[in-house]
Amino acid sequence: MTRTKNRLPRIAAAILLSALFAPLAFAQQTDECPRLPGDAQLTWTQRSSESFLICRATDADGREAFGLYLAGSSPFEPARGNREERGVVAGQEIRWYRGEVAADPSTLVRETLVELDNGQVMHVWLHARTAEQLQHNQRLVESLRFDEARFTAN
Repeated sequence: MTRTKNRLPRIAAAILLSALFAPLAFAQQTDECPRLPGDAQLTWTQRSSESFLICRATDADGREAFGLYLAGSSPFEPARGNREERGVVAGQEIRWYRGEVAADPSTLVRETLVELDNGQVMHVWLHARTAEQLQHNQRLVESLRFDEARFTAN
């Protein structure tokens, strides 16, 4: 009985430490995504494997504002007829292309493709309900700091 009593505080301490460090482990999972501006009011959700990284910036309601896909290639192929605004992403001049969400045609969509020095490509997309929100999301993406070597553009 005494042995069990002595182990209980250790077990409780281990459980407490696990609970304290679990949020840190979760936060570290999104460290691969670029740093969001402090006033963005968005959070990253991330999926990755050895061959790709997907980062999605969502608001408090879970709506996606923008995202990026980093891999050796991308299924996105810009169509010249869908050209829209010019911009700069990861230090590279880009052209935004009009896109669509099949399930919600009222969503405004912009996409671009950035070729990186390391041979990878970064497909970036924006979603918005209004033209003002679209411009805001474009400014947010264009202000992202891509400090990691994997995001270095040409």
